[in-house]
Amino acid sequence: MDDTDIAAKLERPLPRSLPVGRGSAVFCYGHLFHRRLAVKRVEIEVDGRRHPVSALRMPRLDVLRALHPTFGPEQLDAADTDPDSAEDPALRSYRSGFWATVPIEPRGAPGTVVLSARARLEDGTEASAELGAIEVVEPDPPPRHGPPGGGASPIAICMATYEPDAKLLRAQVESVRAQTETNWVCLISDDCSASDRFDAIRDAVGDDPRFVVSRSEQCEGFYRNFERALGMVPAESEFVALCDQDDRWYPEKLAVLRDAIGAAELAYSDQRLVDPDGRVLRKTFWEGRRNNHTNLASLVIANTIVGAAALFRRRLLDVALPFPEGVGWEFHDHWLGMAALATGEIAYVDRPLYDYVQHPGAVLGKVSSWEADRPRWRPDLHRLRGFFGRWRAAYFFGYLPLEIQAKALLVRCGRRLTGRKRRALRRYLAASRSPLAFAWLAARPLREVVGRNETLGTEGVLAKGILWRHLVPLRLRGRTRPRGATYDASLPSPYSFEQRRLRRWQTSIIAEALESAPAPPRPEEDS
Repeated sequence: MDDTDIAAKLERPLPRSLPVGRGSAVFCYGHLFHRRLAVKRVEIEVDGRRHPVSALRMPRLDVLRALHPTFGPEQLDAADTDPDSAEDPALRSYRSGFWATVPIEPRGAPGTVVLSARARLEDGTEASAELGAIEVVEPDPPPRHGPPGGGASPIAICMATYEPDAKLLRAQVESVRAQTETNWVCLISDDCSASDRFDAIRDAVGDDPRFVVSRSEQCEGFYRNFERALGMVPAESEFVALCDQDDRWYPEKLAVLRDAIGAAELAYSDQRLVDPDGRVLRKTFWEGRRNNHTNLASLVIANTIVGAAALFRRRLLDVALPFPEGVGWEFHDHWLGMAALATGEIAYVDRPLYDYVQHPGAVLGKVSSWEADRPRWRPDLHRLRGFFGRWRAAYFFGYLPLEIQAKALLVRCGRRLTGRKRRALRRYLAASRSPLAFAWLAARPLREVVGRNETLGTEGVLAKGILWRHLVPLRLRGRTRPRGATYDASLPSPYSFEQRRLRRWQTSIIAEALESAPAPPRPEEDS
């Protein structure tokens, strides 16, 4: 079969590279169709091994319209061909969507991993198309950032900054300086802040040699910025702590976490919520939600590990780096928490060890309060589009990102996974194709009856996303044109993804606490 008749393209970038000895899982999303024949099956080949795609022949209105810009909706509904289109004369691009999460096994030497699509056509022949390649490279040697007197610093503090508030940043830096555990180095990765904000970082750390400041050449977002900060950790460090730019640590934070970690991979604490002026909003983070650091399935489904509260062993980076390439909102602490519990145990300190400052510029505040802050026309428009649109977002930005991370853990952890934890990951992955595993996922919210509400019913949202993935092909069975009700499997906006109970809990942390906080004193009361 002439492979020039097949059109295939990935529409999300593959990772630029992977280090030698480190595998991963990559999300392949795009469109594929044959110009003359129907595609019956597609597999993605990596290093001679073929992997079935998760979805095939899904509707892609955007691809169809891009290839037939002169066809109006009425023509597309009625036509069987477009004689003016050399790219798609039979209008097969409408049912061309596909995706798959593909494991990439670790390689022992530099080279190139090539991903190819192998399509079985209706006449029994096969056509292939190269989708992309990932370079396997020797990892950069770990940097050396020792303490001023020489030797090794056992704790590396990784702070990610972006356009920091100068006052809050200075308070955070001073709280790090005030730690009773004094043998540390603080590695600051700035995500290409404006010059005046970057100067504020320089001013805050001054000439203290324990602080190392590095500025990214381009803005990558908080997920990749924390990944960059972790890449600065020296090989000699035994522990790593994560640090936000706008909190305030208690002097004993590092010492207590280091004592608490024991044989665990990660230790984290509670946190007290305060406003920028230090008023206490909540004495604990866990009002209205059960904390969890032992159940891997629950942790995969909904994160309970706050990065700024955590200290973990440096060896965890051998599993966690590089971060997987997902879709939608990605959170570094969720991934690190999953990796820590997959490879060992997690310890918890049941008292606050820092003040978690709530203000409009905080990342969590931006994400969690989006539903309350978005323009009023958005909810109405979203309701008009129906539940199918919401379920589509739940699949792409709820279920799939966790599938990518779960599959990456299976590749990277290997024998470090216990049988029970391996089964938890595989059960989650099976939920999209096995009725039994789907029933397990859909029934998990019933655990709230006995007080286990750590996921806040997120499983129900994920289950709706999985139903969308299976209902769309059923509704389109036998249909090759977008006649009548239209369905689309293009990537929606990440802002269309709603986890209402989880968002409600997150926003209540700020809103309810602000309502109950005492009002600041009036000027005349100060005199």
